[in-house]
Amino acid sequence: MSNKFDYIIVGAGPAGLQLAYYMQKNNINYKIIESGEESGTSFKRYPRHGKLISINKVYTGIDDPEVNLRWDWNSLLCEDDFSFKQYTDSYFPDASDLVTYFNDFSSRFSLDIDYKKKVENIKKIDDVFHISVESSNEKYECNHLVIATGVSKPFIPDIPGIEHTENYTQVSVDKKDFINQKVLVLGKGNSAFETADNLVDTTALIHVCSPSSVKLAWQTHYVGNLRAVNNNFLDTYQLKSQNALLDAEIEKIEKSNDQYHVTVKYNHASGEEEVLVYDRVIVCTGFKFDTDLFDSQCQPDTVVDGRFPKLNADWESSNISQLYFAGTLMQGNFYKKTTSGFIHGFRYNVRSLFHLLQEKNAGVSLPHSVFDHNVQAITDEILKRINRSSALWQQFGYLIDMIDVGDTDCRYYTELPKNYSLTQLGDIKITLSLEFGSTAGDVFSVERDPDPKKADESFFLHPVIRFYRGDDLIDVLHLAEDLYGEWTDSVRHVQVLSDFITEKMAHAASQPLSSKAQ
Repeated sequence: MSNKFDYIIVGAGPAGLQLAYYMQKNNINYKIIESGEESGTSFKRYPRHGKLISINKVYTGIDDPEVNLRWDWNSLLCEDDFSFKQYTDSYFPDASDLVTYFNDFSSRFSLDIDYKKKVENIKKIDDVFHISVESSNEKYECNHLVIATGVSKPFIPDIPGIEHTENYTQVSVDKKDFINQKVLVLGKGNSAFETADNLVDTTALIHVCSPSSVKLAWQTHYVGNLRAVNNNFLDTYQLKSQNALLDAEIEKIEKSNDQYHVTVKYNHASGEEEVLVYDRVIVCTGFKFDTDLFDSQCQPDTVVDGRFPKLNADWESSNISQLYFAGTLMQGNFYKKTTSGFIHGFRYNVRSLFHLLQEKNAGVSLPHSVFDHNVQAITDEILKRINRSSALWQQFGYLIDMIDVGDTDCRYYTELPKNYSLTQLGDIKITLSLEFGSTAGDVFSVERDPDPKKADESFFLHPVIRFYRGDDLIDVLHLAEDLYGEWTDSVRHVQVLSDFITEKMAHAASQPLSSKAQ
């Protein structure tokens, strides 16, 4: 059997399975190679305490499967009625249920996966990728390579003495191993607080430390920041229960007589330094992309302290052609500004990636609908999408819809990545996204102005429509937020949108395209 394929996907996690689903469905010559014995093996190890923070809202009062994906953060996209909610009704599910779902998904859709194939080295010779596998003479070749391995290596800060510490990936999860101990946890992400929350029952004290202050997901809308399900520790700090959050630089870590002497420099105390003594130090500072897989001649550039590959707008490596990334590795674009690090975000990225690959490598047009060039049709199409799309809802401000307004008809393209340039567009284009506003205050005490003319001041998720002539942004419309996320009010939404499209189209018709835009 030939091991030469058009596409090879490395990794049978959720991103690899999602991309393979579309390749299988469209008879693409592909193969997944996976180091584990089954799909989704990383979820057997992480989160360490087995509880996901991706929500699984089974009961919504809504029958439309597309709309329900707005509150289903674990299902992969498919045309069957096959979703994760069939496996559990827990709002925060067990990771083991997700592993079962992924393996059932791969079996149900007959995905082509070679298991127990751990990649040892990737070379690129004459535009062909050559992939060698550990403990085997077997090799794979492909024209286009997609890495969907996730962030598989711990990110270790450059701190003298950190080699003496324990890491989130290996530290005991048995709280009895920490009875009456003083523990320092490095990091302020969910893995750090997941670890600290688990140890509150048995430790003498816990300090959670990083240079920056804790960021709360409900404040930032970035779901990778601290989630409420992991934040019980904050109570123990503010209510004076021996625990603390430290905003400090760790200058060095020294181990002496089975204790750790940690020199800290506080960020909000005029540079004060002191030495704190602990029984355990646990590093929970996140993960990074494993570049060791790549030969020196095809090392992809990285961003964010080497944590993620540097990408073009279509998720291709910025310096290695035909090398693409899927899944959480897509988040190097607009880091911490999207949900690309999580299944409910990157599943849509992966679907878009498939279509972009088909356009680029097979000449297949991007999916689009065509309708008559008139204001009513444009208005109807926009309203349909803002009230139903789960992709725009989940990937707010990042994935956009685009309407190419021609002389006689319009072409409606869905779910394009931000900053991706379509070629051969007409004079006029209209983009649609769902976006949050900004506030510096308390997100639970936001003053709202219900006037539709003040919708641009809206803090909550709402539609944003942008009107372009050539490359020039002509105007922006914000539609007023809605408590239920339903933009159907005849006055506040429908009429406002129709008036905007009518005005801009009439103005465009009366004005020649500027030489700059041409």
